[in-house]
Amino acid sequence: MAEQKFYTSEVNKQILISLLKAHNIRKVIASPGATNITFIGSIQNDSWFEIYSSVDERSAAYMACGMAAESGEPVVLTCTGATASRNYIPGLTEAFYRKLPVLAVTASQHFARAGQYSPQMLDRSRPPVDCVKMNVNIPMLHTAEDRQLYTVKMNDAILELRHNGGGPVLINIETDYSPDFSVHELPPVQVIDRIEPEDEMPPLKAGTVGIFIGAHPPMTERLTALIDSFCGKYNGAVLCSHISNYSGKYEIHPTLVPLSPRQGMDLMIYIGTTEGAYTALRPSEVWLVNPDGIVRDRFGKLRYVFQMSEEEFFSRYVNIPTTGGGVNCSYYTAWRNDYDYVRARVPELPFSNAWIAQNTIDRLPPNSVLHLGVSNTRRCWNFFELPKTVNGYCNTGCCGIDGDVSSLIGASLASPGKLFFGVIGDLTFFYDMNSIGNRHVSNNIRIMLISNGCGAEFKLYSHPAARFGDDADKFMAARGHFGQQSRNLVKHYAQDLGFEYMSAANKEEYLSCVVRFTTRETLSRPVLFEVFTDPKDESDALYAINNIDVSELLPASMRAKNFAKQTVKSVLGQGGISTVKKIIGRQ
Repeated sequence: MAEQKFYTSEVNKQILISLLKAHNIRKVIASPGATNITFIGSIQNDSWFEIYSSVDERSAAYMACGMAAESGEPVVLTCTGATASRNYIPGLTEAFYRKLPVLAVTASQHFARAGQYSPQMLDRSRPPVDCVKMNVNIPMLHTAEDRQLYTVKMNDAILELRHNGGGPVLINIETDYSPDFSVHELPPVQVIDRIEPEDEMPPLKAGTVGIFIGAHPPMTERLTALIDSFCGKYNGAVLCSHISNYSGKYEIHPTLVPLSPRQGMDLMIYIGTTEGAYTALRPSEVWLVNPDGIVRDRFGKLRYVFQMSEEEFFSRYVNIPTTGGGVNCSYYTAWRNDYDYVRARVPELPFSNAWIAQNTIDRLPPNSVLHLGVSNTRRCWNFFELPKTVNGYCNTGCCGIDGDVSSLIGASLASPGKLFFGVIGDLTFFYDMNSIGNRHVSNNIRIMLISNGCGAEFKLYSHPAARFGDDADKFMAARGHFGQQSRNLVKHYAQDLGFEYMSAANKEEYLSCVVRFTTRETLSRPVLFEVFTDPKDESDALYAINNIDVSELLPASMRAKNFAKQTVKSVLGQGGISTVKKIIGRQ
């Protein structure tokens, strides 16, 4: 009696098959071969699929064109490696120019064999530009992170079949020729759908809703009002940072309270771009709103991509009739209580970036603009809320140290009637210091240089490099460069370039200078305020904030023995924990 076959043990094929079914794709034209056996051997035993055979791949691709055009449905092609896949090119080119939804699933040996004289192994990583709209390469999966990444990539590829008029897509998927077809059930998979303006909006279930705003241009009054109305209707809170540029009624800065139970939420709506923080937020589901409609899944929980403006998205949900009525602010109120509880318990901090933020942020003049450096500066200043009329920016697109001062200068030239403040770490400043010699620099710029002499980020207790102590100074941090906190180097450089220079090395000196630095009056020259701090004080300040006792806010399940572990995870993030484990070994 022949052995009964089910699904392949190759997980990447299981995920692909599950996604084809979830996206209602049934029609398949298969060509014979060896590398696609695990895929074909799985779907031919699944009555969901409607499978046809074609020995000639050239003919198969054109058959798919005719089938897709007539049925209006996506059609899958599948073949083995080598020249079989090349024979799809004419038909896929036809599909490209006619915008037909043809999905070519080409099977491959291990990708590393490409270019190594391995038999029947071709490089399909870069198909002709007018052959497919998108191509993705899906290796064998080995980790949970692999699974998440390639699930999203295959969702993205399948969605592209119908996106912006439709067209062909290539999924090049690796096999190890597993003979195991004993898997009885396909695994549950994360399914992502794209919602366009003409589509019906999915139902928004009752629960807790966090609107996460990454880097975002200043909002219009209409968008702010729509977000506020949405929050009141759907029990929402706006989770943001200084670069979110939201000034409505539901603002929360979650970084100060990483252990709040409110970090978990039923639904997150993500707008804006990269925020730059390693957040502890734990959404059960994410909806991404962006006019470009591109699939991005930072939190690993993406369900919908709404290809529309933010105003259209919030307007449509605000105007959906709901039962009950009234304003529900319970989620925001809980967040606000948590934040206020922790904010009131911030202890007296050592002289540091965090202390400077705490004692400066409320002094910023109305309608001014704040530019922040990345890493410790961005982190420390986001512990404290920005005045409503002050806009914030940070180079979080790449989160690198280069160009922060130049970005500040460029912004100041675009709005000469505003005051622009920049808070910049020393490595960031010296990396971009030539920019302050630009002859267009005007008196509406005020730069605060946090000079700690080594790149304090690498000396913070929570950073993996801190395990090396002073040895980190040799090559991980940057001690010994740029004058070693010289009291004259930046002073003379700035003064010779026409800046007013001031400096401080302790709290008393700082408080005596910050009044002039933040004055709303127009000064005759740009200002550079150099503040000298110690890396240990920077680390101690961060430790003090991250270890405020918040046990009263926590459910019993998060207290006691798990409390320290939860704290470490919230501060480092899983990526940081993994890095430390690799360095020091598992304990």
